[in-house]
Amino acid sequence: MKKILLILFLALAVQLSAQYEFTTKYNLECTSVKNQERTGTCWSFSTASFLESELMRMGKPEVNLSEMYMVRTIYMDKAYNYVLRQGKANFSQGGLSHDVIRAFRMAGAVPESVYSGLLPGDEYYDHSEMEAAMKGMLDGILERKRLSNRWPGAIDCILDNYMGDVPEEFSYKGKNYTPETFAESLGINPDDYVTLTSFSHHPFYETFILEIPDNYSNGTYYNLPLDELQAIVDNALASGYTVAWDGDVGEKGFSAGKGLAIMPADPNSEAIFNHPVEELNVTQKLRQEGFESYATTDDHLMHLTGLATDQNGTKYYLTKNSWGEVSQYKGFLYMSDAYFRMKTIGIMVHKDAIPKDIAAKLSL
Repeated sequence: MKKILLILFLALAVQLSAQYEFTTKYNLECTSVKNQERTGTCWSFSTASFLESELMRMGKPEVNLSEMYMVRTIYMDKAYNYVLRQGKANFSQGGLSHDVIRAFRMAGAVPESVYSGLLPGDEYYDHSEMEAAMKGMLDGILERKRLSNRWPGAIDCILDNYMGDVPEEFSYKGKNYTPETFAESLGINPDDYVTLTSFSHHPFYETFILEIPDNYSNGTYYNLPLDELQAIVDNALASGYTVAWDGDVGEKGFSAGKGLAIMPADPNSEAIFNHPVEELNVTQKLRQEGFESYATTDDHLMHLTGLATDQNGTKYYLTKNSWGEVSQYKGFLYMSDAYFRMKTIGIMVHKDAIPKDIAAKLSL
């Protein structure tokens, strides 16, 4: 009996020792994990978190920015875009990091305490009915072929009805602001932030409009070889800059509940979340094939805030999600080197986070 118990104990010890064990190399400052709930607004939550970390990096007091103020600004911008393109454009809840920068330029920013985007009695965010109401109205007026100048006010009323009125002035920590003057007080320069990607269907070291549905505003990305794109992220984290990340989370190796994003060579193995497994060797060619076959799509944005290694020395990016404090990592997850290389659509960083030799190639 003792021999059997010893064997069972040793087997359990081996199993436990094989589990994922992370050693943190960088863990940069960020605000608490939020929850986008029943909305497709990860782009605003991730990028607001990124800007909040930027303020911390700059030595500013911690600020909780209103994600929904940015979202509301972009809904109105999307409505204009949809109408001017006569309905031949994307109108949905999705967006990208540069849309938050666009909103910041257009309408400033406000603290979460000033504008939550929730009405009295609301328990969680849910934009499904609001999106349907706006889309239905826009499609209806486009059928008329001749538009008045009243439809923007009608969209604004829908937004008021579901998200609440936007304050023209407000008080925050004893000072009075408008959204524009509050944004100015933060000291964030929108020109400091650039978006980058890596796809071989366009020339490297040039910019192009990334062909994904949520890029309604035709944002341009600097295009780099994959190794250099990843070098920017590694340099940013080592230099104290966090990174806004856009990519695909629809893989078997992605589990917010397990706190892992991995690219296993055998995705059907039942053991992929139990201990480190062999992962794909991701090349530029393999990455491109995934994008062009729709195996890799733009479906989620998150915030890279640190770097770690597992017990085998594999690199992982500490990633802040916006689905609440799920998993043992309280809303964070570890994204492996292979997952980043295969499933990244694009990133946003402060331009000073880019290594000088790469920045020179981009004329930055």
